[in-house]
Amino acid sequence: MKHTFFKKLQRYLPFVLLAVSLLACTLAFGDVGNQNRYSSGGGDWGGDGDWGAIIGYLIGLFINDPVTGFIVLAILLVIVFLRRKKAKKQASDPNIINQRVQNQAQADITFDNSANVAAQIQAVDPAFSSDKFIGFAREVFMTIQAAWTAKDWKPIRPFESETLFNMHKQQLDEYIRLGKTNVIEKIGIKHCSLHEFRQDGDKEVLVVWLNAVMRDYVIDDATKKVLESDPNRDWFMKYEMVFNRKAGLKTDLGRKGNSITNCPNCGAPTEVTSSGQCSYCGSVITNGEHDWVLTDIHSRS
Repeated sequence: MKHTFFKKLQRYLPFVLLAVSLLACTLAFGDVGNQNRYSSGGGDWGGDGDWGAIIGYLIGLFINDPVTGFIVLAILLVIVFLRRKKAKKQASDPNIINQRVQNQAQADITFDNSANVAAQIQAVDPAFSSDKFIGFAREVFMTIQAAWTAKDWKPIRPFESETLFNMHKQQLDEYIRLGKTNVIEKIGIKHCSLHEFRQDGDKEVLVVWLNAVMRDYVIDDATKKVLESDPNRDWFMKYEMVFNRKAGLKTDLGRKGNSITNCPNCGAPTEVTSSGQCSYCGSVITNGEHDWVLTDIHSRS
């Protein structure tokens, strides 16, 4: 009877072992962390070839010595279980996640084309300053995030085109209607550079690339309960910002570079109506007729 039992083990267990081993592979590598926004690491067992060698070895071991094969399989599954448990713990530990995000942001190499782009613009606008515009783009980005969290359209209005502003305002109004706030905080800009310049009909288009690490979560306004994401968790994000102005415009040396605090037409402190007009001189200052205006901002891969 005992001999028959082991004969059956030798006949069927290789197939059982193969199925269990494949399951173990799935457990070791499946669904650890959020792969969309940061690198969550994963197992270091090796590639498919390594697992194939292990499976082949265990199948041979089961055929020749089923008892030892069981012991080795049990040890393997315990190791896989412990490693998965550790990986799940790391995937939910904000400190570990944040360190990985910071490492990813530090290691990310974004091509800086600022010098070439600035040379192109200076060929038609000699007073253009790359450093000043990058500083302006950073200021615009930070102001947008602050206004988004505050759900207040006024700080955004002076430097967004009508189309982009209306889209953002509609999104903000929906958060207000739902009684929610999308909190963006602890922002660290890791990279900002001029990426592309081109002429499109009667417009000039300037594209900026910006990378940032931030906290991004949604709360209920009444209870302050966190509804989405984690207030203790960092995200690494990459953005493309697109600015337009009327073709032929030149940088005004009388102003301190680009500014979001003064009307580009009359120089008065920026008080902009919902239609994009300066409340002092009545000029529409958000259509690119006087200076650069943000027409699009979106995440990039």
